[in-house]
Amino acid sequence: MIYINTSYHYAKHTLGFGCLLCQLETQATHGLCQDCWQNLPWRLQCIHKHQLSIHCIFDYQFPINRIIQKFKYLQQLQYQRILLHALYRLKPTAIDAIVAMPISKQRLIERGYNQSLYLAQRLAKHWGCAIWQPIHRHAEQRQKGLNRFERMENIQQQFYCPENPQHPYTRVLMLDDVVTTGSSLFALAQALQQLGCQQIDALCLAAAT
Repeated sequence: MIYINTSYHYAKHTLGFGCLLCQLETQATHGLCQDCWQNLPWRLQCIHKHQLSIHCIFDYQFPINRIIQKFKYLQQLQYQRILLHALYRLKPTAIDAIVAMPISKQRLIERGYNQSLYLAQRLAKHWGCAIWQPIHRHAEQRQKGLNRFERMENIQQQFYCPENPQHPYTRVLMLDDVVTTGSSLFALAQALQQLGCQQIDALCLAAAT
């Protein structure tokens, strides 16, 4: 009897029959029952940071904040269903490639993967566009004791292009999980502009503002 119950609950999550939040049965492809899906902290708006227009799906509130944290730091990949189906709702028009927010080698070792790149690869397949990662990132430096200008300069110096790309794209979409000040997206956009990108859009899962 215990074996049957265990198998049943396992199947609910792996086969898509159970809501990932309340456990009620559902066959929705995004993994949530109707009530849980509708009650997510939807934002679906554009915010403006550092001259950038950033499309945001959610407010960084419960339960999305917990979902992103588990997906990002614990590699609980079952939550990709929620995140991807939410991202599908805000496709910018006329983009050639998606550029996921790069992370340093140190962060990659700590987490095991780049969560933004993981989502970007699946979005690119769904939307029929390319994945482009021309910009790399140095390890983050200490920000304590720096003023606002010094912090911004510090972040900008983290992003670099190891070599000139042979086939640069002119219309790109930057993808990140959470936006706070927008400094990282702005620094990435500047690096992409130096490569010749003319249209740079930004899409984030959640806004922590």
